[in-house]
Amino acid sequence: MITLFTIPKAFGGPFARIQRNALGSWRALGAQVEILVLGNDAGSAEAAGAIGARHIPAVETTSAGTPRVDAIFATAEKHAANDLVAYVNADIILLPDFLAAVEHAAGRLAKLLMVGRRWDLDFEDTIDFADRGWEAHLRRAVRERAVLHKPRGIDYFVFRRGLYREVPPFAVGRTMWDNWLIYSARARHVPVVDATASVTAVHQNHDYSHAAGGRQEVWKGPEAERNMALAGGLDHYFTIDDATHRLRAGRLTRTLDWAHVRRGWHTLPVLSPAAGRLQRLARAVGAAIYRARRQVARWRGRI
Repeated sequence: MITLFTIPKAFGGPFARIQRNALGSWRALGAQVEILVLGNDAGSAEAAGAIGARHIPAVETTSAGTPRVDAIFATAEKHAANDLVAYVNADIILLPDFLAAVEHAAGRLAKLLMVGRRWDLDFEDTIDFADRGWEAHLRRAVRERAVLHKPRGIDYFVFRRGLYREVPPFAVGRTMWDNWLIYSARARHVPVVDATASVTAVHQNHDYSHAAGGRQEVWKGPEAERNMALAGGLDHYFTIDDATHRLRAGRLTRTLDWAHVRRGWHTLPVLSPAAGRLQRLARAVGAAIYRARRQVARWRGRI
């Protein structure tokens, strides 16, 4: 049905528990789900083996040793057994509603990128997937304590193979690359589906101890700055709010609310340079008319 792929951090400290929880939840989706665990950080091979996933250790990195997004996606597409694939961050717990959403969206759209907001949760339990009550326990914790993340953070991407043949060599785990993926789909007129209302994606909160420079390195360090340059700057900073469709209760609808229309007007020059030129002309004409009307009003006031 679908191939999930990820590239975990080293399985040390809290990240061992966090990532095993995430990978275990993906395996709990069913044997029909193929899982690819990429990279050679400590513990990756063992974690893959524990859930019957395929481990692919060789992935190209940046000069600083950070895995590259283009290499991750190319490697996954090369080895995936399914047409539908999904990159998922290795700290995200998925529940069965994920597969239901994929089925609804992919069943309606020949081309798509499905994304969604995550639920941030302080969660220190090691999930026992043999306990049939684990999902109910987690859902209760989400209802009581989790916070819905802002639309700028994207933790899973569902698409058909071939969508991302050309990706800049972003450093994974730094800024901007996830936002660029949404921009890239929109720029090529691929429907982007916001599945937030249908998918309970649980992010297990953690610190930035995996990065030598901590949060500062992840968000503002040299690799973050390079990611921004590779993406083409903030003009290509697209978020889940830029989705063209929404999936809710099994219904796929176009996103046509006023906020989306207003955002579409602002991104028009980025997505369509020709339309952007017409937009600039319309703005210039509108400004000229406004100035002329003000001038006429002033003249009338003098008479």
